[in-house]
Amino acid sequence: MTQVPGSPHTPQDAQGDDGLPGCSRHPDRPTGVRCTRCEQPICPECMVSASVGFQCPSCVRTGSGTGHPPGATAPRTLAGSTLAADPRLITKILLGLNAAVFIAVLLNGGETGWLLSRLDLVGRAADPGQFQLVGVAEGQWYRLLTAMFLHAQIAHFAFNMLSLWWLGPPLEAALGRLRFTALYLLAGLGGSALSYLLAAQNQPSLGASGAIFGLLGATAVLLRRLNYDMKPVLILLGLNLAFTFLWPNISWQAHVGGLVVGAAVAFGIVHAPRHRRTLVHLATCLAALLAIIAVVWVRTLQLLS
Repeated sequence: MTQVPGSPHTPQDAQGDDGLPGCSRHPDRPTGVRCTRCEQPICPECMVSASVGFQCPSCVRTGSGTGHPPGATAPRTLAGSTLAADPRLITKILLGLNAAVFIAVLLNGGETGWLLSRLDLVGRAADPGQFQLVGVAEGQWYRLLTAMFLHAQIAHFAFNMLSLWWLGPPLEAALGRLRFTALYLLAGLGGSALSYLLAAQNQPSLGASGAIFGLLGATAVLLRRLNYDMKPVLILLGLNLAFTFLWPNISWQAHVGGLVVGAAVAFGIVHAPRHRRTLVHLATCLAALLAIIAVVWVRTLQLLS
C-alpha cells in the first residue's frame, strides 16, 4: 500500500538527513523517543512521564498510565468493587421502595385493602373478591418478590427499616453496590421460597424480614472474614432467632431461608480468589438463584398434584 507523506498513520521524516521520524502529533519535529504503549514517536512537548519511560497524551487519556485499563489501579473493596462516593445509595433506594409500598398499602386501606391481598406471598388459596384461586402455584410468581417490600403494620415496617439502615451501609461499602443488591434480593427470595415450601398453602406472608436476616447472616460472614470480634453479631443473631420462634404470627421459614441464602452468598463473595473473583461471584449468585427456583418448582408440583 502506498503511504501518503504526513498521514496520521505513518509520520513523515522531519529531517531526511538524520533518519529520525517525526513526532506523531508534530511531524515537523524529529524525535528518537517512542510511547511505551503505542510506540508512536513523541517529541519532548508530547512526552508524559510514566512508571516506565514516556507515554503520548492519547494513551494517558485512555489508560491509567501503567499499561492497564483506566480503572485497574482504582482502590477496591474486599469484594473487588470500586469505592463508591455514596456507600449508602442502594440502602437508601431500598428504604425508599419499602416506604413507597408501605404508604400505598396504608392509602389503600391497610390490612383490609385489595392491594395487600394482590401482593402478599400465598401458596394457593381462594380469593373471595376475585372468585378464583390465587397464589404462586397459580402462576403468580411475582408474589415471591413483591412480598419482600410489603408491610401492613407500622411497628413491622419500622423495625425492618431500622435494621436495614443499620446493617445495609457497612455491607454495601464492603461488597459494592451490585453485589449488595444481588445479596439483598437473593436473601429475600430465599426467605420467600422456604416460606412457600413449608408454610400452609393458604397462609399469607409479607415483609422484608427474610432479606434483613440475609444481611445479618452476611454481616456475620464478613466479620469472620475480617477476623473481627464475632460476639456482638452472634448475640444479635441469637436474639433475633429466639424472637422468631417464640413470638406468634412470625414466618420463621422466611427468616431462616433468608439467613441461609444471605450467609451462603456472602461466603462465596468474600472468599472468592482474587484472580477468579468475578467468575466465582457470578457462579455463587447463579447457584443460589437456581436453588431458589428448584424449591419453588418442587412446591408448585406438590400443590398442583
